[in-house]
Amino acid sequence: MSDPRELYQQVIIEHNKKPRNFGDLEPCTHQAHGLNPLCGDDIVLKLVVEDGLVKDIRFQGHGCAISKASSSLMTVNVKGRTQAEAEVLVEQFRAMIRGTLDVEHQAHDLGRLTLFSGVKDLPSRVKCAVLPWATLHSALHGEDTTSTE
Repeated sequence: MSDPRELYQQVIIEHNKKPRNFGDLEPCTHQAHGLNPLCGDDIVLKLVVEDGLVKDIRFQGHGCAISKASSSLMTVNVKGRTQAEAEVLVEQFRAMIRGTLDVEHQAHDLGRLTLFSGVKDLPSRVKCAVLPWATLHSALHGEDTTSTE
């Protein structure tokens, strides 16, 4: 499989059908509600952070395939990282999606998350992909809610 768009589509489909870290997490130390009023994507993100380390993270809610896959891959990539490392991923993911980080030529820690780099060319989907990351940022900063508007 050499076409990155084909791999992107397969990963989106796979994580939409079988999202990782989907479900409730109680007790938790951090949580936030994220909403994309434009399309109705709606997630609740809960984390257990101990000694600055994300020990566990889960999400619930509903949304489009891109939002759900982005949430799923985010949880996989954030679990086990420090809070500071998670914040770096949030900023790099947002920059990639907005087209200010060129993942081909600039240093980053996104790894497989670069599959979402093509979303920057789909303006109607940018907020869908960013919603879980904005929600993670809010949760880590003690903000109860976030919106992509």
